[in-house]
Amino acid sequence: MKNIAVIGAGTMGNGIAHTFAQSGFEVQLIDISAQALEKGIATIAKNLDRMIAKDTISEADKTATLARINPTTDLKQGVNGVSLVVEAATENIDLKLDIFRKLEEYCSAETILATNTSSISVTRIASATRRANKVIGMHFMNPVPLMKLVEIIRGYDTSDEIANTIISLSEQLGKVPVTVNDYPGFVANRILMPMINESIETLYHGVAGVAEIDTVMKLGMAHPMGPLQLADFIGLDVCLSILNVMYDGFKNPKYAPCPLLVNMVTAGKLGVKSGEGFYDYSESKKAEKISSMFL
Repeated sequence: MKNIAVIGAGTMGNGIAHTFAQSGFEVQLIDISAQALEKGIATIAKNLDRMIAKDTISEADKTATLARINPTTDLKQGVNGVSLVVEAATENIDLKLDIFRKLEEYCSAETILATNTSSISVTRIASATRRANKVIGMHFMNPVPLMKLVEIIRGYDTSDEIANTIISLSEQLGKVPVTVNDYPGFVANRILMPMINESIETLYHGVAGVAEIDTVMKLGMAHPMGPLQLADFIGLDVCLSILNVMYDGFKNPKYAPCPLLVNMVTAGKLGVKSGEGFYDYSESKKAEKISSMFL
């Protein structure tokens, strides 16, 4: 398995493409937007430059990694002949189902189909195909090139052979695969998102301010980043989407998104990606805020 395709050139997609290419895989990076592809490749190059600056890779390694990534807007052409597709599109069930219907049509019968979903049922995604035994979840963590964990999510019909293949592949990437079962939020977000939501509730009810809440969790609980800062980096829209998936799946009020989170997303305050969330990421404030996060 040396030829793979990654669908989506956003934060997760370009990180996954970077990781595979750096490990020697030929990667088709697919996105409907040529602009998104250009931005994704630029992000990969910038992240490789950071690794060069830290003496973890050489300039030759960067050149070789980038040479292994082929950006394309043509889904059918991009998945032709690949052994594995990793879908990393927006966390939207209708979009993912549409993509997997097309993958069923365009990919060979032997191609393994993986999804980077962080909360949506792998079994439901697999239902859009006629190869449910070859559909699996590969939930990478952000930033993908640095974070070791990969949640391996087995759908109801995922075969042992496919699960073992993806576990082995994750280890080839230098990752630590952890196999979990297919329930809303899996393990990582089932635990993380209620904590983030409760932090937002704490702010919403006026118990403390943004900096105070994050400071308590950083200094009192040894978290490297406060939960409100982390929510900004994940994307408040993504947090809301995951909470909605868990609320719909469990019908438990503890997963109901805080009204403040809903209002912020509605107002377009999505965190780092929009320039404002619980913190201000505008150019005038960026240096000040980013530096304070790691004190």
